[in-house]
Amino acid sequence: MDRELFFYKNRKEVYIVFKDILTCEEQFLELRAQAGKPSVRAFNKVINHLDEHCREFISKSPFLTMATSGLEGRCDVSPRGDAPGFVLVLDDHHLFIPERPGNKRMDSVQNILHNPNVGLLFMIPGLGETLRINGKAYVCRDQDLLERTAANGKTPLFGIGVKVEECFAHCAKAFLRSGLWKPDTWLSEDSQPSMPKMLADHCKIPDMTAEDVEKALQEGYATRLY
Repeated sequence: MDRELFFYKNRKEVYIVFKDILTCEEQFLELRAQAGKPSVRAFNKVINHLDEHCREFISKSPFLTMATSGLEGRCDVSPRGDAPGFVLVLDDHHLFIPERPGNKRMDSVQNILHNPNVGLLFMIPGLGETLRINGKAYVCRDQDLLERTAANGKTPLFGIGVKVEECFAHCAKAFLRSGLWKPDTWLSEDSQPSMPKMLADHCKIPDMTAEDVEKALQEGYATRLY
């Protein structure tokens, strides 16, 4: 572990809001002792390839999140989703994620060009356990892979290839605590945050109302998913 990166030695912020933060390795070791050691299962569950269990999970997953970070370490997490099996497993060490149309910010792409390290979290609706995959990512325009991952008659412009370095299952505790997959815990439609209003307030485009944003969102969802 690179202590210069992990233990805040280059951080210059003066913390006022957050009290009693960890600033050295000794404090980390003390916290580690209080938290306890990971079980043998937690240590041993990490593998370095896509075995039959990982392959099955990916084939049934319609959704994942992709974590990247840029040249200066700024992090980004973005979602990817399509029909189950939209992520293509090429072999025991490589997979391919087709890029569907989005907001065109290209945050993940730019990050990957500067820093190839990537973290993926695959989910299956109704299943509390998730699959985590870490590795190296590449922005890929391989025409064969793009054609193999075409959907709704549309071939993606590019995709993200990942060389797998770590694979492991993550337990369901966060999903159980949150009740994420339990419909009876979901907010009613009139209690949900208004995303059109949020976007209108954040963007501050003259004369753009929440109603305008809602109309544009629904039109995009209906006509520009692929």
